[in-house]
Amino acid sequence: MHLTDTAIRKAKPGEKPFKMFDERGLFLLVAPLGGKWWRFKYRFDNKEKLLSLGVYPDVGLKDARERRDEARKQVAAGIDPGEHRKAQKTAQADRAANSFEVVAREWVTKRLSTWSASHGDRIIRRFERDIFPWIGGKPIADITPQQLLGVVRRIEERGALETAHRALSNCGQVLRYSVATGRVERDTSQDLRGALQPVKSEHFAAVTEPKKVGELLRIMDGYEGTLTVCCALRLAPLVFVRPGELRKAEWADINLDNGEWCYTVTKTDTQHIVPLSTQAVTILRELHPLTGRGRYVFPGGRSAARPMSENAILAAMRKLEIPKEEMSGHGFRAMARTILDEVLGVRPDFIEHQLAHAVRDPNGRAYNRTAHLPERRKMMQEWADYLDKLKAGAEIIPIHRSA
Repeated sequence: MHLTDTAIRKAKPGEKPFKMFDERGLFLLVAPLGGKWWRFKYRFDNKEKLLSLGVYPDVGLKDARERRDEARKQVAAGIDPGEHRKAQKTAQADRAANSFEVVAREWVTKRLSTWSASHGDRIIRRFERDIFPWIGGKPIADITPQQLLGVVRRIEERGALETAHRALSNCGQVLRYSVATGRVERDTSQDLRGALQPVKSEHFAAVTEPKKVGELLRIMDGYEGTLTVCCALRLAPLVFVRPGELRKAEWADINLDNGEWCYTVTKTDTQHIVPLSTQAVTILRELHPLTGRGRYVFPGGRSAARPMSENAILAAMRKLEIPKEEMSGHGFRAMARTILDEVLGVRPDFIEHQLAHAVRDPNGRAYNRTAHLPERRKMMQEWADYLDKLKAGAEIIPIHRSA
């Protein structure tokens, strides 16, 4: 006689477990404490076996029969349902043990001996900050190209295009390592070729490697031209504003006592604040007796009524034999953005604010000029201190921050 839902609901536990049979090997085991478990009895290789099909009422009579029928099809196909289930659980456990983060860290560990400490640290930081939070826990074999693209697009959308390309390249290296170690069949990152915006070749030349930055700063310190150009050259990497904004800086916009420079960004016609580090203030105080009675911080050589020539800093760098292919006036912005992001671990929105880029809140509104000012003030001082250490030739260990 077939089981019914009514009969199952009315079944009362006894002193001993008992079975309520349905058909084709399906029965319900009723325990003394009231639990009711579905079981499927079958024979495989001339041995009687049992397969658990779930607990009533979470698994109803209809669902239990469907599960039994599926198991019967497996038996008919020469598959042991119990062993098949064990194999599935093992495969799931293997996938969990081979998450993207686990494999990526394994890959990094195996490469550390061939990398400099700073290079390895930058790569693992890039993973920890931009990749692991979104796909680190996923089985690496289950990650689709679309999921990977979604992650690197986050980096692209915050304006760190070069970092997005580097992150995608690193993910591809991890996937190829996974192919070699039998975790995946192919490197699916290859499907994303051309998906990111290309890094434009006309980007301004910039030095972004910390060791080379230290060398550049030492060369710049050797400039022997006018005090005005010398101070502009020394200030440029500390404030990393647009070259036109630096050469047109006015004393009326600068408060040396408060350590702030407030001006209108010509590109966006918005107010902007540049917190001045103690090093920047020292440079400006040195220059003030010479140009402080005039309008411009860096007046032109021929007339104090006009700002310094737009070629003055470039000419100074060429005089120092710094090639145009290596460094440009705009390059100090790329230098700061890259190192603050990838080496010092500063939050991207703090950097974007300080670069005077449009940064919006979750509702799409642009933040005002004072947004995150205390954090930016701290960042600017840390940046200046970091540059001093690079210039002194110190080997800097990247700073770790939580996202």
